[in-house]
Amino acid sequence: MTRFSANGLLLLAALIWGSAFVAQSTAMDTMGPLTFTGLRFVLATLAVAPLAYLEYRRLRPEIKPRHVWLILATGVCFFLGLALQQVGLLYTTVTNSGFLTALYVVFTPLVALFIFRQSVHIAVWPAAALSLAGAWLLGHALSGLNWGDVLTILSALFWALQVILLGIIIAELSAAIVIAALQFAVVAVLGTAFGLMFEPVSFASISDTWFELVYTGVISGGVAFTLQAIAQRYTPAADAAILLSSESLFAALSAMILLGERLPLQGWFGCVAILFAILLVQLAPLVQERRARRSAAV
Repeated sequence: MTRFSANGLLLLAALIWGSAFVAQSTAMDTMGPLTFTGLRFVLATLAVAPLAYLEYRRLRPEIKPRHVWLILATGVCFFLGLALQQVGLLYTTVTNSGFLTALYVVFTPLVALFIFRQSVHIAVWPAAALSLAGAWLLGHALSGLNWGDVLTILSALFWALQVILLGIIIAELSAAIVIAALQFAVVAVLGTAFGLMFEPVSFASISDTWFELVYTGVISGGVAFTLQAIAQRYTPAADAAILLSSESLFAALSAMILLGERLPLQGWFGCVAILFAILLVQLAPLVQERRARRSAAV
C-alpha cells in the first residue's frame, strides 16, 4: 500500500467517525458513558474477530511478551481517551469537547518527539497549527473551562498516546486486524466492567440505544478503527493524527446534511483550514522526496 492510499483510508475513517458523532451524542440520553463505550466495543470486537482470525492464520505473527504489553497499553490508552471524552460530555458542551479533543493533533508530535524520540517532518508543525485553528473556528472558541473540559483535555492526551503506540506495535507485528481486535477487546472489557460497577444498566436502556450501539460499534468502531490500524503501517503517527483530525470537518458536514444545521462563515473558514492542513501533511513529504531523488540523480 502506498502512503497516499493509507492517507485515504485515514480520511475515510475520519469521515465515519464524524458521521457517527450524532449517534454518540444521542446515546448519552439513555445510557451511561462507560457502559456505552464498553458495549459498542463488544460489538466492534465481534465484528472484527472473524477477519482477525483469518489474518492470524495467514500471517502467524510471533507475539512476544513485549507485544502483549504494548497491545494492553494501547488498549488502555484507547479506553481512557474514549471514556474521558464521553464522561466529559456530561459536563461540557459539544463545542468545547470538539475543540479540546482536537488538541491531540498537537499532543501527538510533541509526545512522539519528546517521549518516544521519534523524528517528525517539519510540515507537521504548521499543519498541526492549521488543524487546531480550524477546529477552533468550527467550535466558535471556548466558553470557559470546567471539569468536563479538563477531562476532555486529558482524553486528547490519551488519544495521542494511542496513535503513537498503535504505530509502534503495527510496525513490529504487521498484523493490523489482529491488533485492532485485541485493542477493541481491551476496551470492551474495561468499559463493560466499569460500567457495571459505576452506572445503572438495564435492558430498556440498551434497547433504546440499539441503533447507536450498532452504528458506533460495528461501523465507527469495527470498520473505522480497523482502517486506522491498517493505514498506520504506512503513515507516521503525527501525520495520521492530523488526517484523523478532519473528523471535526466531517462531523460538521454530517450535522448539516442529517440535522439541517448550517455553518456560519467562521465555521467554513475552519473547514478550509483543516483541508489545507490535510493537503500540507500529504504533499510536503512527497515534494521533499521528489526533490531528494532529483538531487541524487544529478
